[in-house]
Amino acid sequence: MNLQQRINAFTILGDFLRRFEGQNTADDTDSKQFNKLVETAESAYLHNGWFIAENVRNMLSAIGESLSKRSLEKWTSKYKFTNKRKPKTIAVVMAGNVPAVGFHDFLSILISGNRILAKLSGDDNKLIPAIAELLISIEPEFKPLIEFTDGRLHNFDAVIATGSGNTSRYFDYYFGKYQNIIRRNRNGVAVLTGKETEEDFEKLADDVFMYFGLGCRNISKLFVPLNYDFTPMLDVLSQRKKVADHHKYFNNYEYNKAIYLVNSRPHLDAGNLLLVEDNSFASPVSVLHYEYFENIDVLNRKLLLETNSIQCIVSSDKEVANSLPLGTSQSPQLWDYADGVDTVEFLISIK
Repeated sequence: MNLQQRINAFTILGDFLRRFEGQNTADDTDSKQFNKLVETAESAYLHNGWFIAENVRNMLSAIGESLSKRSLEKWTSKYKFTNKRKPKTIAVVMAGNVPAVGFHDFLSILISGNRILAKLSGDDNKLIPAIAELLISIEPEFKPLIEFTDGRLHNFDAVIATGSGNTSRYFDYYFGKYQNIIRRNRNGVAVLTGKETEEDFEKLADDVFMYFGLGCRNISKLFVPLNYDFTPMLDVLSQRKKVADHHKYFNNYEYNKAIYLVNSRPHLDAGNLLLVEDNSFASPVSVLHYEYFENIDVLNRKLLLETNSIQCIVSSDKEVANSLPLGTSQSPQLWDYADGVDTVEFLISIK
């Protein structure tokens, strides 16, 4: 199977996944595997209470949007692939914080002509296998290149592992002798200027609340100018009432609010989100940290020094270095690699 065959297969997969933008997706196609994926998506919350159907559909349709033929060809055009190279087996330890979060590694390994051996998170062990079945129905030559395991990983050439700060140390110990990519905790950051519009805050709300804030690309930290007026932003954020209807999220909100009240810690309350002044990039579920800044150039230098803690930066200010537009933190392009590490370059360079 050559690169063009692989691109064509993932293009068709993308066509299927974009159907999740609608509601009656199961009636749109006669594909048995696609209908199984629909059923898996709609019942995902039974296995993980955070995976409500709306969020799962959003993730799958977003993946579908990324898999256009144009994007796939643009992405792969910068690499030198060869059909003469024997596929390497890449072990992947996938996270489970948001639906199908391991898909990009799945895609990168297969598009580069390698074989994936995936150990799925118990929090997300249904969606990727269902996507894989659909891909195999589109291109059967992928079948021997895809394997999932619940046990220990054996007989592989390289490793990609994603986890917390603690688990990354475990990964370093056990996988250190292999060529590897070990990912650690990172968070999304927003830089505000005080000139944002209501529309800007609506987009920021997407960056904050999507997937209940559990993703590494969700915004967990704000940088705001001195004497920033939070009221316009809080007015918009407070309208996202649906997020507080989720019992797991609301339990976190009530718990954190109680802690701040008991400890007399100053905070702002949007009714569904708590804002606390804190230097840390990582914040608890239902909490958004903020920090003041005086000079954008000084802030840019600070963010550069903190690169290892930051997954992405969003802002409406073009002077903010390496920033994305507000509302796009959860819509990365294929070439927007986690932790800034070029996964495909790593995969095609494995000895």
